[in-house]
Amino acid sequence: MPRTIDELRADVDELKKLADLATRQSVKDVLGLETRRLETEISLQLKDNMFNLETKPVVQAASAVRCYEVKLTNYAWDQSDKFFKLFVTLPGVQTLPAENVLCTFGTRSLDLLVKELNGKNYSLVIKNLAELIDVSKSHWKVKSDSVVVFLAKLKPITWPAVTMEEKKIKESKAPKFDASSADDPQASMMNMMKQLYQEGDDDMKRQIAKSFSERRGGGDTLDLGL
Repeated sequence: MPRTIDELRADVDELKKLADLATRQSVKDVLGLETRRLETEISLQLKDNMFNLETKPVVQAASAVRCYEVKLTNYAWDQSDKFFKLFVTLPGVQTLPAENVLCTFGTRSLDLLVKELNGKNYSLVIKNLAELIDVSKSHWKVKSDSVVVFLAKLKPITWPAVTMEEKKIKESKAPKFDASSADDPQASMMNMMKQLYQEGDDDMKRQIAKSFSERRGGGDTLDLGL
């Protein structure tokens, strides 16, 4: 069995030490010939090893799977006093290794990544949550055909929407209390109903108009812009 490169190098070192100690030229010549022979053998082994590295097939590259990137936009949501929950449907997600599902959190953001699910990488990114969250208590769970993201509320309040933009839209459409009518609850209620009528759909307008029509029978009147 051929000796390894390390063994050959050790022999060469030993031969050189002996050559330094030898006093007769003939002995030095013999040691020098053996040293050169071993150095040649080391050189040949190095070349063989280099050739094997260059020609060895790269199994990892050949087995790599190409995945398409998919941005998620559809999800359901629910909430409790402690958590705002997002439900993301992904058939078969429970079959993935645990490390293929990852979610990172910011005080107003989340970034969910699901890798290599049926040839696709899925991501859900929200950078403007409606309220602040506690990053240290936020987490996620993989369930059958879905991922549930638990956003830990910083304050036990009800979120009106998922994002800040959706929250502002809802707030802009909400009936506004007329401070000037604070001493007259009846007038304040009338003003709110009028605003609801002006901004509501056809069904809303019919219901409000019917209500005020019945109230007129009792002496109440209000201009709804009809």
